[in-house]
Amino acid sequence: MKSDIEIARECTLEKIKKVATDIGIPREEVLNYGKYIAKIPVDLIDDEKVKQNNLILVTAITPTRAGIGKTTVSIGLALGLNKIGKNAVVALREPSLGPCFGMKGGAAGGGYAQVLPMENINLHFTGDFHAITSAHNMITALLDNYIYQNRSTEPGLKEVLWKRVLDVNDRGLRNIITGLGGSANGIPGQTGFDITPASEIMAILCLATDLEDLRRRVENILLGYKYDGSAFTVKDLGIAGAITVLLKDAINPNIVQTTENTAAFVHGGPFANIAHGCNSVLATKMAMSFSDYTITEAGFGADLGAEKFFNIKCRKAGLSPKLTIIVATAQGLKMHGGVALDKIKEPDMAGLTKGFENLDKHIENMKSFGQTVMVAFNRYAFDTDEEVAAIAAHCEKQGVKFVVNNAFLEGGEGAVKLAEAVVDSIENRPSEPLKFTYNDTDSIKTKIEKIAYDIYGAASVSFSEKANKMIRNIEELGISNFPVCIAKTQFSFSADPKAYGVSKGFDFKIND
Repeated sequence: MKSDIEIARECTLEKIKKVATDIGIPREEVLNYGKYIAKIPVDLIDDEKVKQNNLILVTAITPTRAGIGKTTVSIGLALGLNKIGKNAVVALREPSLGPCFGMKGGAAGGGYAQVLPMENINLHFTGDFHAITSAHNMITALLDNYIYQNRSTEPGLKEVLWKRVLDVNDRGLRNIITGLGGSANGIPGQTGFDITPASEIMAILCLATDLEDLRRRVENILLGYKYDGSAFTVKDLGIAGAITVLLKDAINPNIVQTTENTAAFVHGGPFANIAHGCNSVLATKMAMSFSDYTITEAGFGADLGAEKFFNIKCRKAGLSPKLTIIVATAQGLKMHGGVALDKIKEPDMAGLTKGFENLDKHIENMKSFGQTVMVAFNRYAFDTDEEVAAIAAHCEKQGVKFVVNNAFLEGGEGAVKLAEAVVDSIENRPSEPLKFTYNDTDSIKTKIEKIAYDIYGAASVSFSEKANKMIRNIEELGISNFPVCIAKTQFSFSADPKAYGVSKGFDFKIND
């Protein structure tokens, strides 16, 4: 089997203007970033076409550290749908530089189901992440300057919540002291760097509907508290316009192509264990404006990515998928069945069967949103026919379709059966109107508890003193009507990353 990079380099790419015009985007609207990458202006989104589109969410069981293969399934399904004569476009997140150089590697799909040019997408791409990093750190620099200029005066700040970001996994910068070297270099203080996908600017960019909405959201960022306890925001600094200008190009969705030259939008990349884990609303709606079927994914397992996709992204953007696909692998199921990580590639029917509990909980959760559910199985060469048959039989008992995805090895041809099953489900048994886990009018505690009990399966929820103080602040600020976005480990339903399978009887602790 050839490597991803070898396959990518063997593909003959189409000029990106042709890829765009093939789905109906006017040639003059394509903003080229070289021959094979472009941006598409947000004003081309057609809300009427968005309403008519068949949106499909791809999520997964709780992942192994190497992932489960959602991106490969998402791209493969788009290839398969186009192979059977449907007009399909995929919308994905941009990879982060940090994980690209780590254990998990890139995030442009794999095998014969990739988005290309893979090296560019995985690295600097169109500079969106750099723009977000610059915008975030510009706020930090101007906030530091404000604190310095107003030291020992009434407008000073009692508490600062805003940190710095960098798209590199640099543990040495997570917690640092700044402002050393004399008064000319600022006021000494404790701060740190988060990774760029954790930036609030990233989340804001991915939820914004246009440039004006982006500015409004930037203006409302809570930076800290004044001495009287009132909120201090970007609006108080008077810099929202300047920060938005830094993002004026980044807001436009990026268009690239698959290994079979079909269009793909890749835009925004918040992590689901920290933020809401979805590509931008704008990229999803752009894909929906120029296709009949749009495939998108949500990060990590369904308890994180899909929950936030529905409760945050769909709630605020007015989206409602016709189908949800849960991706599973035999390795992942065996891990959740208690098989040692160094043994999960070996046949183990008992471990595989025990791991069905994790899959079943995710199926139950997706059905609670009113979704029609399908299981897509990413098959590896070492998976046995007996294992595949056992998973198929179990899914049949659960009343969900089961399809093997072979797009990794065969491209669109290997996803034809998956595509046909998707079309059949959407035409004959589409999802019900979306049901949310909580109401906008619920209290913050109630929203958190409903997710913890109904999605994670917690037995109890406890709030630290710090968390209770923050909830009081939220209520006093009048923002408790917003959705909640929980940051926790992606490796289990609980906060314990080693609690594989389905966690039961645990107390879910809210620290902050």
